[in-house]
Amino acid sequence: MKKYTYTEKKDTRSGFGAGLSVLGKENPNVVALCADLTGSLKMDAFAKEHPDRFIQVGIAEANMIGIAAGLTIGGKIPFTGTFANFSTGRVYDQIRQSVAYSDKNVKICASHAGLTLGEDGATHQILEDIGLMRMLPGMTVINPCDYNQTKAATIAIAKHHGPVYLRFGRPTVPNFTPADQNFEIGKAVMLNEGTDVTIIATGHLVWKAIEAGEQLAAMGISAEIINIHTIKPLDNDAILKSVAKTNCVVTAEEHNRFGGLGDAVAQVLTAHLPTVQEYVAVNDSFGESGTPDQLMTKYGLDTIDIVKAAERAIARKS
Repeated sequence: MKKYTYTEKKDTRSGFGAGLSVLGKENPNVVALCADLTGSLKMDAFAKEHPDRFIQVGIAEANMIGIAAGLTIGGKIPFTGTFANFSTGRVYDQIRQSVAYSDKNVKICASHAGLTLGEDGATHQILEDIGLMRMLPGMTVINPCDYNQTKAATIAIAKHHGPVYLRFGRPTVPNFTPADQNFEIGKAVMLNEGTDVTIIATGHLVWKAIEAGEQLAAMGISAEIINIHTIKPLDNDAILKSVAKTNCVVTAEEHNRFGGLGDAVAQVLTAHLPTVQEYVAVNDSFGESGTPDQLMTKYGLDTIDIVKAAERAIARKS
């Protein structure tokens, strides 16, 4: 098992803020819009450095999406920012009609996604956002795993023409990917080659997949671990190549088990390579108030849950 280390934990929303700040200096067409959560989205630096390209919309998320869509007509590249729940569920009609249907070059950037929003509770912990966004024709869906990857993704999506949903979060997580990485939209990252089971993880679950791989290695089980930062378009080739070797797969995500990464992988396997699959995801329920660690444990999204899922997958293929 390849050894991964980190020197610090950082929140992925700060990676977004850092990437946006870089874009502000490099690309004069980049504009930012926020729905009264500038500090929470770490958009402060951009707002301070480029006040003429920052729009504080206020608590008017639907209006923010409409304004962003309009700005693209003049050649601007708008980045919208608010919580994931408000970035998707609250404004789904506006995204569908004004952005996706019209193929507008809007970057929908969403923080505080999933259970790790913590104490704010079920009303804010959206667990179906990936499913909502990946169903929209032409929408690219990205869910990076740490600070460095989120910063790189933020910079990369400015160069991609078309609507993008970029998902990140509030808690601090191990920052282990290279600071100088080349972020390729739609390209999976192989973290560890293995032969017994494929573990495909996204977002905050990537580090937990690495921890699970270490525990499995101690048990004599060789896990192939893949970081899927882009859920749409999915890297079908990387998935099929890995599963053809291991003959079983575990998908791990901080999302409802319906409509997210697991279902995206299942669709690929059903069409090309029917395979034993186990899901590590929230089992068709809303969240609740609690610390991020408490909730990840209660809802089965911990390192040990990935280990157990790998054991089940291996047993089923046998």
